[in-house]
Amino acid sequence: MELWYTEEHTPSVRFSIKVKKQVLSEKSPFQQIDIFDSEEFGRFLTLDGLMMVTEKDEFIYHDMIVHVPMAANPDAKRVLVIGGGDGGTVRELTRYGSVEHIDMVDIDEMVVDACRKYLPFTSCRLDDPRVSLCFEDGLKFVRRFEKSYDLIIVDSTDPFGPGEGLFTREFYGSCFKALTDGGILVNQHENPYYESYSHAMKRAHSRIREFFPVCRVYQAHIPTYPSGHWLFGFASKRFDPLTDLDAGRWNSMGIDTKYYNTDLHVGAFALPSYVKRVLEAE
Repeated sequence: MELWYTEEHTPSVRFSIKVKKQVLSEKSPFQQIDIFDSEEFGRFLTLDGLMMVTEKDEFIYHDMIVHVPMAANPDAKRVLVIGGGDGGTVRELTRYGSVEHIDMVDIDEMVVDACRKYLPFTSCRLDDPRVSLCFEDGLKFVRRFEKSYDLIIVDSTDPFGPGEGLFTREFYGSCFKALTDGGILVNQHENPYYESYSHAMKRAHSRIREFFPVCRVYQAHIPTYPSGHWLFGFASKRFDPLTDLDAGRWNSMGIDTKYYNTDLHVGAFALPSYVKRVLEAE
């Protein structure tokens, strides 16, 4: 008997991966957690039936959500990661010796426990002494801080269920307050191709622009995410990801990445015309 994981990207589009076996299936107080093994993408995690991370292509997402802001400001010392329970974002951040402290806040401790046990390829640096784990709502957590972080990375699920509060005007305003004067906010920005995702992207972009003087969008190709075309938001009080990129300095650090490089950094901000029109309309 063949087993397939199938995700509905739209009411008329589905994406399927042939599964070798199911490794984990459990229900947390917040969501359904499933881990599968597959031939093509290796081990992968889904939450409420939606793809979060696969062993084969996770490096694309984690490279782009971390190294783009860190290349814009390699002096960032204090970082807040909201979400990111698989640990991949923390893994990439710990490659920077300049980073002194990382707070990772995830609402669902069961997700982190599952990833520690079954996804060592992403969770392998959660025990780094610079990392502090906190299990609570990211919106409530960030409210408590003022000018405390040089970088906030919002590595969230989609804007419903446990991740819904991380796409609100209140949340982005709290992030602005929690950032230092040169602080950077980066978030996963959904995909621009399918209408329901594009609507969430436009809403998030509009709300972020209300607070930040620098507000840009960049992209990556992630095969297992809806449409494969994924956006990230870059917002800052001061740093511009293009004019403030010091490619020579970043390259001198010798960080060996699988996807990110400083040429790609610049190119990632060159958006297709249809995406530019959507963003300009906002």
